[in-house]
Amino acid sequence: MTVRLGLLGAGRIGKVHARAISGNGGAKLVAVADAFADAAAAISRDYGAEIRGIDEIEASSDIDAVVICAPTDTHADLIERFAKAGKAIFCEKPIDLDIARVRACLGIVEEAGAVLMVGFNRRFDPHFSAVRAAIDEGRIGNVEMVQITSRDPGPPPASYIKSSGGILRDMTIHDFDMARFLLGEEPNMVFATASVLVDPGIGGLGDHDSVSVVLTTPSGRHCSISNSRRATYGYDQRVEVHGSKGMVAAENQRPVSIEMATAEGYTRPPLHDFFMTRYIEAYAAEMAAFVAAVSSRSAAMPSGRDGLAALALADAAYRSIAEGRAVAVERD
Repeated sequence: MTVRLGLLGAGRIGKVHARAISGNGGAKLVAVADAFADAAAAISRDYGAEIRGIDEIEASSDIDAVVICAPTDTHADLIERFAKAGKAIFCEKPIDLDIARVRACLGIVEEAGAVLMVGFNRRFDPHFSAVRAAIDEGRIGNVEMVQITSRDPGPPPASYIKSSGGILRDMTIHDFDMARFLLGEEPNMVFATASVLVDPGIGGLGDHDSVSVVLTTPSGRHCSISNSRRATYGYDQRVEVHGSKGMVAAENQRPVSIEMATAEGYTRPPLHDFFMTRYIEAYAAEMAAFVAAVSSRSAAMPSGRDGLAALALADAAYRSIAEGRAVAVERD
């Protein structure tokens, strides 16, 4: 079975997913929709997709599933709409910025029996998934401590920050999902601190650019997360898991993995410049997992409930910052 897909949103992340779809032998990008004609035309030209409106994609019998890369404030409405239309859905994170809205949306998805996958691509990175495999195989014993470092090379534009929902719901939400992926137990307490150290303009928009978070589970396992909107040395993406029998880590990746030694010392090439190149393999594997779920009509992972759990951690982190103390995570 070839899974026929419609792409909703042809911006930066839409291009990433279009490339992943084109490299999957079990999928075909049939149509693309975007409010900006030039963006849709570029996807159409590069990948052979027809340009259609959202209404047309919803009614199209030659489309089995949609990939939602539209602005965040449209996600929940689009998920509900296409769930009712009988389409499978892949949606970039977050489903919505309001947790009550997410819960309502997931209720409609479950009522419709739709396949829904949320875009936490880092689970599919071969290096991070190898860390998880080492944990599952018992090679480091019981997980005790996790460290996640995630730092962007530079801040996004002000126009993006205004609608992002804040760094914890936009950037750290990936790390919240990775923490859940690696800890093996749901965090129930959060302590977070946040500052404006990179760009005062970000603070003027009510956001932060530097964040530290500690998550604790009921058994006492904990995860520390370090985020910054500035890393002058490239896109910094590392994880380390310490266990009762040892430790496993995934270090930063480079486009070229070489080391040079001269009289001046040892040098290595720079890191990847951002997520579009660092996570190419992850995006391909993520889309392959979605296509497989659609083909088999089975549950997709990460699920909408995973998206809800990560957002609950973000909300708890914001409460922690506001109150200056550790807070409990509110769950269903």
